[in-house]
Amino acid sequence: MSTASSASLPASSSARGQLNGILFVALFAAAVTRLAALPFIAGLGISPLIVGIVAGAIYGNALREGMPASWAAGVNFSARKLLRIAVAFFGLRVSLQEIAQVGMAGFVVSAFIVVSTLVIGTWVGMKLMKLDRDTALLTAAGSAICGAAAVLAFESTLQSKPHKSAMAVGSVVLFGTLSMFLYPLAMHAGWLHLDTLGAGLFFGGTIHEVAQVVGAASNVSPEATHIATIVKMTRVMMLVPVLLVVGVWVNRARNDAGSAGGAARTGKGKLAVPWFALGFLALVVVNSLHVLPDSATTTINALDTFALTMAMTALGMETRIAQIREAGPRAIATGAILYAWLIGGGLAITFAVERLFA
Repeated sequence: MSTASSASLPASSSARGQLNGILFVALFAAAVTRLAALPFIAGLGISPLIVGIVAGAIYGNALREGMPASWAAGVNFSARKLLRIAVAFFGLRVSLQEIAQVGMAGFVVSAFIVVSTLVIGTWVGMKLMKLDRDTALLTAAGSAICGAAAVLAFESTLQSKPHKSAMAVGSVVLFGTLSMFLYPLAMHAGWLHLDTLGAGLFFGGTIHEVAQVVGAASNVSPEATHIATIVKMTRVMMLVPVLLVVGVWVNRARNDAGSAGGAARTGKGKLAVPWFALGFLALVVVNSLHVLPDSATTTINALDTFALTMAMTALGMETRIAQIREAGPRAIATGAILYAWLIGGGLAITFAVERLFA
């Protein structure tokens, strides 16, 4: 056997192992999707993404030894590269026309809540709860922007460890699900004195996941649901500028750390600009121009949800419970403080904006 042919065998075997790993994650995600469609799970507004990371973590910690080591590359591909592609295609769910429907009021509410929650979450997480920067940012992003999808996007930009994303997603699940029951109950009990516009602004501006927003607002009125969904998608749109700012900040922090350690004296580091965020923005424009048939957009969105489910499942598989235990209670406490801010601060912002644009 020649040297060239013998060298190609390990490469071929590695590629086969990676493909097998991707196929394994895809089959796992297909099972997760069916599980998430069960009435008692779907009724709680829990998306396949959430079920995926939980099921993946259970497998990764209890049954991981049964998976061939060569498949790990495929799992990592799904949790990293496929993730970036899927986040970019999330842009087809947003259009500029929808955002314009709620006007400046929806934009102002979204902007204030996103920025304030990110700042408060990062400060509380790092200074009060003594979390590392990545865990604090991921937890804040999940609360501020769009739940698990934001955690995925930030995880990719920060290049953080999977268990940190798992902790942030846990916060989204807990407090987002609580909102689905608490918000409508508070409205019907007369504790929240909000009209239809106010309810839409408050629900869309402060609830974590898109599905949770729809689930909560649908218990108020169809009009409130429509407004809340658009406000929520306005928050999703803000993922792009926020990621660009975070990319610059992370790059600067790495350069400073490298200079202090003597490891980066030859020049500036590469700017951590998330290309998938630009792809997201480009696809928002594509969706706004209606260049794709509705049937094509629906199909792509369904495939994108599946790809995001694969990414979350793979992240779960790479998560270790022992790592979560170290910062789990502090991450949940950070999420609880942010949740209190979303309710109290979100109401204050909603009332102020309604008066301003009345």
